Amino acid sequence: NHRDDAGLGGVIFNSPNLLQETPDPGQRGLLMPVATHSNLPIVILQPQKTPAYWQLDQTVPALEQGGSDVFVWLLRDVRARFHYRPDANAREQQLAQMLPHRIKEAVTLLQSVNHGNRVPEQITIPEAKVREGKKDRELQNYQGDPRPPPLELTSLTGLHYSLAQLKGRVVLVNFWATWCPPCVHEMPSLQALSRTFKPEQFLVLGVNMAESEADIHLFLKQKVAVDFPILLDRDGAALKRWQVYAFPTSYVVDKAGNIRLALFGSIQWDTPEVIGKINALLQE
Repeated sequence: NHRDDAGLGGVIFNSPNLLQETPDPGQRGLLMPVATHSNLPIVILQPQKTPAYWQLDQTVPALEQGGSDVFVWLLRDVRARFHYRPDANAREQQLAQMLPHRIKEAVTLLQSVNHGNRVPEQITIPEAKVREGKKDRELQNYQGDPRPPPLELTSLTGLHYSLAQLKGRVVLVNFWATWCPPCVHEMPSLQALSRTFKPEQFLVLGVNMAESEADIHLFLKQKVAVDFPILLDRDGAALKRWQVYAFPTSYVVDKAGNIRLALFGSIQWDTPEVIGKINALLQE
């Protein structure tokens, strides 16, 4: 929304990712410096089925810190990039057709905001340290606080699980969602890994991100069948406590109850390398 007499009148974001980079598991994500120095009216069109949805409680206050008026329009039951996904479902196709209208509505909202005299703040942004190449996708030593956040959830079958009560076993905590392609891709190998060891020695806990039980049952029936526990994080509270910024994210907790290994992203879990790392923890 550009006005000749006032310059830039506002900003419309579609599922913004304002993180400098996806942090390693257990680390708090750092926002781009410009986020806290924005002072324009902002409308965020936020698909629900994306990690960015769970970051709004960090993103919105940061944008407001510099003086921005922030309006969040939640787009329920759709994934990021819904407007051009080749595998878009009926709901996503419907919202894609409506997107121009929603943007027009957002422009109207921005025009109605009392802009006042919003003088841009002069800031010096330090030179960005650009990572060379992508982060390694492998199970690595955990660098954060080894004491895991609380994890007490009910499973899809109605059983209660408490991580604190599982000491003596090595536990793999995997945060996932049915709409996350990398999560789906790694599920068969997670199932194979869970079958490699005795249940009294090693346990996989699949923590699902606030999806309905009906959706999870349908996924397990039609796409990937697993028999390790699927825990229901109905309100995303566990995800936030564990500082999950990407799906999937996995943590391996040793027999003493400390986080020892972690990664974000999917891998092949039933490889000799991964099995060797689990075995090493079991031998301690």
